[in-house]
Amino acid sequence: MKTEGLIAATFGTFKEDGSLNLSVVPALVDKLISEGISGVFVCGTNGEGPNLTVEERMKVAEAYIAAADKRVKVWVHVGHTSIAESRKLAAHAASAGADAISSVAAFYFKPANVQQLVSSMAMIAAAAPSLPFYYYHLPVLTGVAMDMVEFLRLGEEAIPNLAGIKYTAHTQHEFQACLNYKDGKFDVLYGYDEMLLGALMVGAKGAIGSTYTFAAPLYLRMMEAFKAGRLEEARDLQLQSVEMIRRFVKYSPIPAQRAITKMLGYDLGSCRLPLVSLTDKEYGHLKDMLDEMQFFEKLKKCSLINPQPAVH
Repeated sequence: MKTEGLIAATFGTFKEDGSLNLSVVPALVDKLISEGISGVFVCGTNGEGPNLTVEERMKVAEAYIAAADKRVKVWVHVGHTSIAESRKLAAHAASAGADAISSVAAFYFKPANVQQLVSSMAMIAAAAPSLPFYYYHLPVLTGVAMDMVEFLRLGEEAIPNLAGIKYTAHTQHEFQACLNYKDGKFDVLYGYDEMLLGALMVGAKGAIGSTYTFAAPLYLRMMEAFKAGRLEEARDLQLQSVEMIRRFVKYSPIPAQRAITKMLGYDLGSCRLPLVSLTDKEYGHLKDMLDEMQFFEKLKKCSLINPQPAVH
C-alpha cells in the first residue's frame, strides 16, 4: 500500500542536562495528528538518532508508538554505523509495534557499490521481516550516492520486505524513475520539503520531512491546491516554504527548526553536541526574519482550513 500525505520527521526531545525528555512526546504527536499528518519518522537525522545510544533510541521509539496509539503510523529509523546494532534496533521496533523501519547506508565504512549496499540493507531488514523496510537515501550526509533504480532492481530480490525508499536527494529525475519502476511497484517518498511541489508534479503521493513537524498545514494546503488544479496557489504556498527555509538555513538547520517549534509553543530542549542550540540573539533574529515574511500568520491561516484525514 502506498503512503499518502506527510510523514513528520520529528526532532529529539531533551532536558537541559542532555538526557531524554519523553514527556513532551504525547503533546507533540497530538498536535501533528490534529494538523492532518499521516505519520511520524523518529530517530532519523532531525531526531538526532546518530547522537543517541541504542538504548535511548529504543525508548524514543516506544514513546512515539505509545503516543500514536495506532492513530497514525510510526516509522523508526534504525540506521547505525554497525549493522549488528541496526539489527537490534530493527528487531526492537518490530516487537514494540512500529509500522515500518528505515535505514541509511553505513556512513563510516561505506558500501562501495550498489550490491554491497543492498547486502547491508538486506541484513538489517531481515531482523524485522514482518515490517516494511525503506532504504533512507541521504547522500548529502552519508556520502553514499548510488543508482537508486539499480538498488530497487537488486533489492526486490534480496530484501523480501523492501517497501520503498525515503528519497532525500535533489535528483528529481531519478526520483521519478524510482516512482515508475515496474509500474510503481515501490513506495517512494520525497524528502526535500522545499521541492515538494516539483515532486508532486512527477507523481509523488507522500513525503517525509522535518518542516512538517511545525508547518504541516502549509504543505497540506499546497497538496490540496495541487490536486484541485489550483497551480498558482500551490506555487505560492511552495514559495512560502522556500522563503521560510531560506531564513532558517542561515543557522544550523536542526537547531533553527527546533527554535521555530519552540516559537509555536513546543519547547524540545537543547540539542546534543556537536549540535548547539541558537543563542538568544540568534533566536530573536530568526523570529524577526520569519515575522518579516508573516510566516506565523500565513501558517495560522492554513491551519484554519480543515486538515486532510490522516492515512492509515
